[in-house]
Amino acid sequence: MPDGTQDKERAAPCAPGHVAVIMDGNGRWAQSRGRPRLFGHHAGARRVREIVEACPDLGVKYLTVFAFSTENWKRTQTEVAGLMSLFRRYITKEARALCDEGVRVRFIGDRVRLDSKLISLMDELEQMTEHNDRVHLTIAINYGSRDEVSRAIKRLAKDVATGQLSPEDVTETTLTRYLDTHVLPDPDLVIRTSGEARISNFLLWQSAYAEYEFIDTLWPDFTREVFTRLVGSYGKRERRFGAVSL
Repeated sequence: MPDGTQDKERAAPCAPGHVAVIMDGNGRWAQSRGRPRLFGHHAGARRVREIVEACPDLGVKYLTVFAFSTENWKRTQTEVAGLMSLFRRYITKEARALCDEGVRVRFIGDRVRLDSKLISLMDELEQMTEHNDRVHLTIAINYGSRDEVSRAIKRLAKDVATGQLSPEDVTETTLTRYLDTHVLPDPDLVIRTSGEARISNFLLWQSAYAEYEFIDTLWPDFTREVFTRLVGSYGKRERRFGAVSL
């Protein structure tokens, strides 16, 4: 008789190997409770741990979360400063647990506007977890897909100008190697919480053939059970990548 492990291995191809999440609704969640927006962001940060822990059992190897966009600098100075403090606190508090649980952490986005202390903590966490392989957690901070593509094209153009790359060799695959996500597989499933039905400049290039789920649940209420249901729903979809069903 096959054991549970063998059953799980057979089920794995139906699971999305890479799930990306636009974690929206923290502020509204807090305000609905008469609390400041930062209260919601702290609740949302705690929710990330639960979802990361759920990934191995669901067959999800890669999880990418949208923490702070290039457009989020437009928020109030108080909220932005609070978020930066939260990121520093999250990394400091969770670093050891993430490492012990076999989670490899990467950060994507332009680090130029981030403070030196946060950048140092990000570098340290990436180095601390670089040999882990149970779950790959990618955190997008000061990330915008158009910004990412623009930065990638500048690096590519520089290599063409210096003769390291021929214009004739520039293909979709070539450009992909210059993106922040060049070591990651493309997302299979993109989830946005909070009832909004837009993708907000998140992984535009990488998600060309991703499946999408827009749900009403606010991110702090996004439980393991909700995540499990969405992953299960993905397994029932037919992905044709431009072809037709046989």
